[in-house]
Amino acid sequence: MTLQLPSEIVVERFLPTARAMLATELADSGLSQQAIATKLGISQAAVSKYLSGEQTGDPRFADNERMQATIARIATGIADGSMGDYEALAELLELIRAFEDRGPICAVHEEEMPALKGMGCDLCVRGPDNRAEAERDVLRDVQQAVRLFANDPVVVDHIPNVGTNIGMALPDADGPADVAAVPGRVHAMGGRANVPADPEFGASEHVATAVRAVMAVDPDRRAAVNLKTSDDLLAAAEAAGLTTASFDASYENRAERLTTVASEADSVPAVLYHEGAFGIEPITYVLGETATDAVETARDVLGSIPDDET
Repeated sequence: MTLQLPSEIVVERFLPTARAMLATELADSGLSQQAIATKLGISQAAVSKYLSGEQTGDPRFADNERMQATIARIATGIADGSMGDYEALAELLELIRAFEDRGPICAVHEEEMPALKGMGCDLCVRGPDNRAEAERDVLRDVQQAVRLFANDPVVVDHIPNVGTNIGMALPDADGPADVAAVPGRVHAMGGRANVPADPEFGASEHVATAVRAVMAVDPDRRAAVNLKTSDDLLAAAEAAGLTTASFDASYENRAERLTTVASEADSVPAVLYHEGAFGIEPITYVLGETATDAVETARDVLGSIPDDET
């Protein structure tokens, strides 16, 4: 990963673009190249390159309507003497702050540092944010867990008809929006696990319900993956030394019933399952402290089932 500060984007991309735009606007207002160079703190040769079109800057900034309006306002103020250097600087700094808040500077920064993509980075305007960092950590873990799951052929036969989801909650989760999972769920297609989209928060009500119910008993158990309930799966889980517990399949008051089941054991079971009901497919939840933990446990269990039993 390349570490690049957003200030480098400002110096190397934004500032040359702003100078090129200002030079053009000031020239159109009748200022000489030398006067423009003096005002912008650059050489006359640089002004000449700007005006000739040899250096036009970054179009992601130059084509932005807010930047065009700001540059036009500054140029008019400089040309007619109504705006001093202090006011012009304030206008540019305000524009930079706006561009650093999920604006063009962020877009360029994400291209330079791909690890920032999809992370909602707002360090420039709000500084370190513990919750935002927690959200990024959860998303990263679910993404890794989904890859592990989808790349293991042993899981395909155990994906329910309704699909599998892999979810992980924030430490202080108080609703489905605080649990990251896969939108649309993972389905078996053509002998493979098909992942329709990247994980996001609020994507799974059922897995979120199970995870939050368990967290009420053990706050560290924040993740789960759901599979198709089968005798082979449950037998393999027990053979692996995992504790299992059943719960009623009904959706009504499911969170309360799951919390009760989890609290009645000496420790929270690693596997919770139901046998289904009318219109409800039998489902098993494999729990973990993280999504990766839950998926690795599930893969180990499924991998221990003899081939002629899958």
